[in-house]
Amino acid sequence: MITIKTPREIELLRKAGNIVYRTHKYLQQFIKEGITTDELNNLAHKFILEQDATPSFLNYDGYPKSICVSVNEQVVHGIPSDYKLKKGDLVSIDIGACYKGYHGDSAWTYFVGEPTEDIKRLMEGTKAALYEGLKAVKPGNHIGDIGTAVENCAKKYNLSVVRELVGHGVGTNVHEEPEVPNFSMKYRGPVLKEGMVIAIEPMLNLGSRHVVMEEDEWTISTYDKKPSAHYEHTVLVTKDGYEILTGE
Repeated sequence: MITIKTPREIELLRKAGNIVYRTHKYLQQFIKEGITTDELNNLAHKFILEQDATPSFLNYDGYPKSICVSVNEQVVHGIPSDYKLKKGDLVSIDIGACYKGYHGDSAWTYFVGEPTEDIKRLMEGTKAALYEGLKAVKPGNHIGDIGTAVENCAKKYNLSVVRELVGHGVGTNVHEEPEVPNFSMKYRGPVLKEGMVIAIEPMLNLGSRHVVMEEDEWTISTYDKKPSAHYEHTVLVTKDGYEILTGE
């Protein structure tokens, strides 16, 4: 069921989203050569707790860590480990925080060192696709209009769209209805209404769109092992557009 949030719920979702935003900003200084992905996880875990919140992902359907850290060909759900980041790594970090029962969810992609032209295109194109998707958020539009905007942008950057993974509603659960695909479904899907809260999260690949599940049964990687990027914001549908809840 798609829910319309009350003013009280929206304020709590703003606070949860701001905690997620500040956690990303806090972690940025540590994303460098030599740090392990588990150390990043522990830093984020501690920071979220210090904000009187809890990590949304910890123990979610059995997920063992507080954030997701996906490196290079890993698209999403990379489990933090003793892997040490090295120069040339593309790092996507997905963070969720729960504040007084309400969630914020945002992912961002970072690079260790100086990216190649192809990696720059991947990062810039995926981020641009997120913001193009956001432009389609306003009452009366369909969820499918968001995916159309995302895919059209991906094509401009010659990037492929992962179709098996989608954005979603956000509220008292970190994943709620509706699903928000990143591929073209113009004029299809539920109609956006003021008070809805959704996470839009393009996952774009440098090579093929196809993905595989790794042996840990969490990590999703590109089939051809080429790099992938992931950008995500949680947004509120307002009377004339949208408000980003996971940013300044």
